[in-house]
Amino acid sequence: MFQESTQAAQDRLAEAIQHLASAIEGGGGLAGQTAGGGAEAAPAAAPAGDAGGLFGAGDIGDMLAKLQGKAVSYLPQLLGAIAILVIGYFVVKILTGVVRRALGKTKIDATLTGFLCNVLQMAMLVFVVISAVTRLGVNTNSFVAILGAAGFAVGFAMQGSLSNFAAGVMLMIFRPLRKGDLVEAGGVLGIVDEIGVFATIINTLENKKAIVANSTITDGNIINYTANGKLRVDMTFGIGYGDDIDAAISTMQGILDADSRVLKDPAPTVALFEHGDSSVNFVCRPYVKPEHYWDVWFDTHKAVKEAFDAKGISIPFPQRDVHMFQATA
Repeated sequence: MFQESTQAAQDRLAEAIQHLASAIEGGGGLAGQTAGGGAEAAPAAAPAGDAGGLFGAGDIGDMLAKLQGKAVSYLPQLLGAIAILVIGYFVVKILTGVVRRALGKTKIDATLTGFLCNVLQMAMLVFVVISAVTRLGVNTNSFVAILGAAGFAVGFAMQGSLSNFAAGVMLMIFRPLRKGDLVEAGGVLGIVDEIGVFATIINTLENKKAIVANSTITDGNIINYTANGKLRVDMTFGIGYGDDIDAAISTMQGILDADSRVLKDPAPTVALFEHGDSSVNFVCRPYVKPEHYWDVWFDTHKAVKEAFDAKGISIPFPQRDVHMFQATA
């Protein structure tokens, strides 16, 4: 009786395997059905060597055939996506080159031109990739939503840097200062060395390197000593009350006229300025190019002192008269 129950279990297992194979092949009936719809044939026992297998050689062949069919049907979409990537890449390169050349003909700084072109190129490449993925049949709505959320989070976290970036764009477009200009901006006085996207490098007059955030520059006042191409050198000289005023004026005017670095237009100004406590003071104001400012300042002070000494014109120093009274006994 035990042998009969074992044989029945094996028969049921073989029948289940046969049903599974028929389902994979797409057939709805049993393998043992007759063409005329007669009675089922008795299922044969599974061979000893195949008792533990699920699919036969024919089943695997059918599965490979189905996979091949799906691959063939999917091939046009795959080729279309590859074409979009290749053609889109070259189109992006061409458009970026056109924009770069167009911006190069304007007055926009080269640093800003390169940055804008790189941002434009990355944005167009992302669009090309999304188009290719969409051609494959993938739903990109969630992907775009994730990119938008990530961009918003990054922008919120980097709002300070974005403020500096926006200020850098304004500096490069409106050009209130350029490389080599002597400026006072962001609380720093010096010569502009580099205008970056996020910060500007200024070399101070003490030869210190100052890195100033762009937003700090645009939020405050900018004094550009170089923009107009000429600077006025303000100097003051004093003579004694007993000296000849006209001689002093002609002496200072002659020194300025002899200096080739002093500009003729506008003409320099030499005039009596005030009656000081110990001297009669004159203003001496020549116009020079920005790069000659300090040289003219130093040389003029030296030349005036030597010329006054040669002509006997005194340069007084502060002094006081002290009167002492002695009380009688």
